[in-house]
Formats: sequence, structure tokens, C-alpha cells
Amino acid sequence: MRRGLAIGLASGLIGAAAIAAVAQGLMDEDAQGAAPAEIAGLAIFGEPVTRDMVEQGGAIYAESCAACHGAQLKGQPDWRRRTEDGRMPAPPHDDSGHTWHHADRDLFTITKHGVGAVVPGYESDMPAFAGLLSDDEVKAVLAYIKTSWSERERGFQAEVSAGAEGKP
Repeated sequence: MRRGLAIGLASGLIGAAAIAAVAQGLMDEDAQGAAPAEIAGLAIFGEPVTRDMVEQGGAIYAESCAACHGAQLKGQPDWRRRTEDGRMPAPPHDDSGHTWHHADRDLFTITKHGVGAVVPGYESDMPAFAGLLSDDEVKAVLAYIKTSWSERERGFQAEVSAGAEGKP
């Protein structure tokens, strides 16, 4: 129990440090007059991402996602190999993973309703967050995740999202 608590506390502290680093970087940009309230090049369903969204999303991510996907968005070890129960470990959400390959609509649906809502019959350990997170909170988490991607991955994901139909 103590070991689990220590790991959970350490993960939370690392997550808080990551959120603070992102927020500080955004504030530094603003202090230099380079970045408006919207984060350049980031959007969710075509709507601009704001610093407030990223900050809120980082806090929600630390509380609801970091335990599996990692405080630094690195995912679980061997995330490309099935576990003994046939399920896949939690993938990274930074640009070393595949999250950026998916349209906003699919990322939103997976987060809100589970992987099976996008890939019928797929079994996953990831819970659905419907009833736990509002639509805006899910969008904020996705905005936070997108801040970890390079320009290349952001551009690719924006094109994929633009080609996908529908909003949540």
C-alpha cells in the first residue's frame, strides 16, 4: 500500500511539474508578445486552443490519465505488445506514440465512450469518461496532449481532423 501511495504521489508531482512547465512556457511566450490567448497552430474541432484550456486539461490529465499514460505522456512499458490478457498497454500520448494519427472526433469518442465506440469489439483497460468529464473537459485534455507534439505531428493531425466528418 505504501509503495503504491508513494508511486501515485511521485506521479502526481511529476505531472504537476509538467503542467507548470507547459504553463510557464506559454506565459513566457505571452510576455514576449509572441503568443496571443490562443495557442498558435492548435485547435480542437476547428476551434482555437487557449492557454486556459491547456492548463485545465493538464490538471485533468494529471488526475485522470497520468496513472496509466504517464505523467510525461510516455505511456506504459512495451505499449506495442499485448499483455497476457490480450489487451494493449496504455500508449504514450506524446509524439512518440500514435495518438496524433487520429482525428479529434475519434480521440474525443475514445476518451468519452471508450475504444470500443470507435473500434467495435475492441477490449481495453481504458475507462470511458462519459459521466465523469464534460465535453469541454475532454477537449481540454486533448488540447493539453497536443502541446507535447512537434509541429510536424500537429500539422498531420490537423489534416486528419479536417478530413474527418462530425463533431462530438
